Amino acid sequence: YIDKAISEIKRIESLISSWDIKSQTSKINRAAGIEAVEVDKELFKLIERALKISKLTEGAFDISYASMDKIWKFDGSMTTMPSEDSIKKSVEKVGYKNIILDASKHTVFLKQKGMKIGFGAIGKGYAADKAKALLMSEGVDAGIINASGDLNTWGTQPDGKDWMVAIVNPLNKKKVFSWMPVKNSAVVTSGNYEKYIKFGDKLYTHIIDPRTGYPAYGILSVTIFTATAELADALATSVFVMGAETGLDFINQLKGVECVIVDKDNKIITSNNIELKSTN
Repeated sequence: YIDKAISEIKRIESLISSWDIKSQTSKINRAAGIEAVEVDKELFKLIERALKISKLTEGAFDISYASMDKIWKFDGSMTTMPSEDSIKKSVEKVGYKNIILDASKHTVFLKQKGMKIGFGAIGKGYAADKAKALLMSEGVDAGIINASGDLNTWGTQPDGKDWMVAIVNPLNKKKVFSWMPVKNSAVVTSGNYEKYIKFGDKLYTHIIDPRTGYPAYGILSVTIFTATAELADALATSVFVMGAETGLDFINQLKGVECVIVDKDNKIITSNNIELKSTN
């Protein structure tokens, strides 16, 4: 069963990977500003859903983020902030409104030359959902798919108890703030404690706002609970970019979505329907 799930994830990777020059995603990127590319229905639908999330988040989530010039480096080599001009220029080709879909032909067209799409903020979640669906269709009673922190669960643990997920303290990953039950749903955590840069007292995350070119600021981690890992993946990135206050307000307006935010002061903020169980 595990082998079947892995081959399903590999199949998805060969469809959505922008590193694989033979993938349909790479074909779309190569044809930017030139022509529309016909793609499989599966990829078309994924892009269509991604654009819906872009509209919903007013561009905080945007698969054309891949068009961004890589001017921020999170390997410790940066000593000064990039210039305002170069930051502005870095996002010139980013803009989900320039992704044109034709549902009758299943074609995708990137209007600007040099534009690119990438599934870094939604692809892992999608793969986790597809692997779960496959295993459930094969009659597997319960399990967890963990795609680098994008979790999707179904059923219960062998002893009948719910699967539990930990909300980790971003400043000390060995410590856990709380444990939450996950019942037949997905949970995704986005954190900046792995990759960030510091200028003065300000900590900038590796998650860049595709609208401005500036790194997101003010949040250490976002955990999203919802029905699918694909949506959770995209929303975790969106909330990071929006910031704690706007992000929380946004999540509270969505049905069936909850979140836990750890802000820059290591304070926990939760959406309306979450009750944290203390680890004590």
